[in-house]
Amino acid sequence: MGRFDKFKIDLRGLKQSAFKVEYDLDNKFFEDIDGQEFQKGTVKAVVEVACRRDVYDLTITTAGTVVVQCDRCLDELPIEVEATNNMKVKLGETYADEGDVVVIPENEGEINLAWHLYEFIALALPTKRVHAPGKCNAEMSGKLQKYTRRDPDEEEFTEERATDPRWDGLKNLQIEEDN
Repeated sequence: MGRFDKFKIDLRGLKQSAFKVEYDLDNKFFEDIDGQEFQKGTVKAVVEVACRRDVYDLTITTAGTVVVQCDRCLDELPIEVEATNNMKVKLGETYADEGDVVVIPENEGEINLAWHLYEFIALALPTKRVHAPGKCNAEMSGKLQKYTRRDPDEEEFTEERATDPRWDGLKNLQIEEDN
């Protein structure tokens, strides 16, 4: 039995038109999936499958906590995630991901949701991942303060930009306008 076999759903073998399964995703799952965004967490996933003629509608609800790297200090940062995603699956000749519809080979008739679960959780993460003010690693924050310049009008850090000395002479040129 493979690492992700428990995430397979045999669509052809469904006896009823509606089916529900729950998964508890833990650190082992995230380590095994080996994704780029995060490798720790505790998330509960509920998958509801509804069969409508030749299309299977999957509603995937995820809720829990994942541990990501803080964008500012690089320490671990737990983030609450909660999302509901919909996915359509059809049976066809070969595997294809057509954006809003996933086609799986009819001779296999099953879909493995492990990677889809990981992606839906990753999509639920905020773009900016930083600790609350004052909660970042003090040593790293000190180094960040040392090598960045704070603009008095802004609350965010701005990187100091060095100018190319070859262009400095152009600052003194003035363009005369024809009147």
